[in-house]
Amino acid sequence: MSEFFLHSFNTLSHGFIGYIIPFLFVLTIVVFFHELGHFLVARWAGVKVLTFSLGFGPELAGFNDRHGTRWKISAIPLGGYVKFFGDDSEASTPSSETLAGMTEEERAGSFHHKKVGPRAAIVAAGPIANFLLAIVIFTCLFTFFGKPSTTARVDKVEVGSAAEKAGFQAGDVVTSIDGKTIGSFTDMQRIVGTRAGEQLSFTIRRGDSTVQLQGTPQLREVKDSFGNVHRLGVLGITRATAPGDVVTERVDPATALWLGVKETWFVVERTTAYIGGVFTGREAADQVGGPLRIAQISGQVATIGVAALVHLAAVLSISIGLLNLFPVPLLDGGHLLFYAVEALRGRPLSERAQEMGFRIGLGLVLMLMVFATYNDILHLAAS
Repeated sequence: MSEFFLHSFNTLSHGFIGYIIPFLFVLTIVVFFHELGHFLVARWAGVKVLTFSLGFGPELAGFNDRHGTRWKISAIPLGGYVKFFGDDSEASTPSSETLAGMTEEERAGSFHHKKVGPRAAIVAAGPIANFLLAIVIFTCLFTFFGKPSTTARVDKVEVGSAAEKAGFQAGDVVTSIDGKTIGSFTDMQRIVGTRAGEQLSFTIRRGDSTVQLQGTPQLREVKDSFGNVHRLGVLGITRATAPGDVVTERVDPATALWLGVKETWFVVERTTAYIGGVFTGREAADQVGGPLRIAQISGQVATIGVAALVHLAAVLSISIGLLNLFPVPLLDGGHLLFYAVEALRGRPLSERAQEMGFRIGLGLVLMLMVFATYNDILHLAAS
């Protein structure tokens, strides 16, 4: 019996160290910069910031700065918030009684008494900070670690695969797809992986000649090195990596910045394409994950190294930035939607309409959380 409890304790300890710590590291970075975007623009606009919190619920530790802002770490580390003067809640909903009783001096520092332009800028600053964080992380990774690549060479063609039907042969080198230059095998995988069922035009270098081929990637379930299943477009070609095949190209900071912007745009494009595919039925919604999946992936990626974990933080930052731009009341995008309506009407929506909107938004966010957690549980049970 004692051996059983010792084994259970060791398993839990490993889970905490292996999953929870990397998860908190990644999430804290992303949430901090998201809220910092709101905070800095609010200060610039002359809005008084009451609270800057990492996490929700009871306060664990904190301090007050010279401007009266309470900086704190809270017990539930699944997000964060910035609370402005005049807010009734962490979601920045207004308190009508508080707003009505403000003096002129207090109105000057109230978020809800600012014009629609500054309010929209404050709200948009959070997602924008997420995208900028991703660009900075990718730029640093390219600057200090370089750009690894392998030639997009075909070493083996699977029998009956899309590649065989298209006419690929061992030794072929893919130089472009649909007119887009291919600089590495990874470049090819990215395009093929996201274009399942679409006919692609390949430019091939075969010996001393150039060949044009047409191929349609097949949708398959592919397992990564950690056993996670992904649905990707696959041609059915294999690249054998021999010593010296992987080349790390050193890049200057300006090139690294451009590569960081391109990498960020790739993640944005892929994420929005997936979301669109879910709504049109082309993609399965079971790939939508929540905190449990993020914790699992964080633990897995942490075994590769710090650079890989920081790369994951950049990808997660983009995802959170996009999620917050959804036009759902309670999220940043919902606030921006209200402000757009206010700008068009010349006056804000009624308090009743805003309250109903926030209730609907809360319901949608809760449903998404339940659905994502359900997917996480199924995924963990199957792994």
